[in-house]
Amino acid sequence: MAKPKDNPNYKVVAENRRARFDYAIEDDLECGIILEGSEVKSLRLGGANIAESYATVDNGELWLVNSYIAPYEQAKTFGHEERRRRKLLVSRKELARFWNETQRKGMTLVPLVLYFNHRGIAKIKIGIAKGKKTHDKRETAAKRDWNRQKQRLLKEHG
Repeated sequence: MAKPKDNPNYKVVAENRRARFDYAIEDDLECGIILEGSEVKSLRLGGANIAESYATVDNGELWLVNSYIAPYEQAKTFGHEERRRRKLLVSRKELARFWNETQRKGMTLVPLVLYFNHRGIAKIKIGIAKGKKTHDKRETAAKRDWNRQKQRLLKEHG
């Protein structure tokens, strides 16, 4: 995700770098996320992890499960639970599409990046993904290494 040059509000908080290695991402969508005040403060400090989390459609709602937002020290009595389920905001049409995709074999909803957009609102990008087999992961790694080597050779002889 490209960072706008002169926008002080845009900030990537947490990125699931492993997702693109473990899954073949077919499509992605930006979702809103319902947060408590201490969670927003903690995110502004950069205390979050979405590496072990996933999204699920439950009772007609989209939920982010097992995401970690660090406790905010100044919110002692009004703090938040670090690994609670957080509701994601999407349109009914997108929710129906997500539900249909996850009913297909091997499809899952993977959070890709948690960030503050240009207006300073917390957003999360969810990807509809299919799990990769070991040989697919090896192929991805080999392709990445070859592209790196190719760039190196072009830089030396260019």
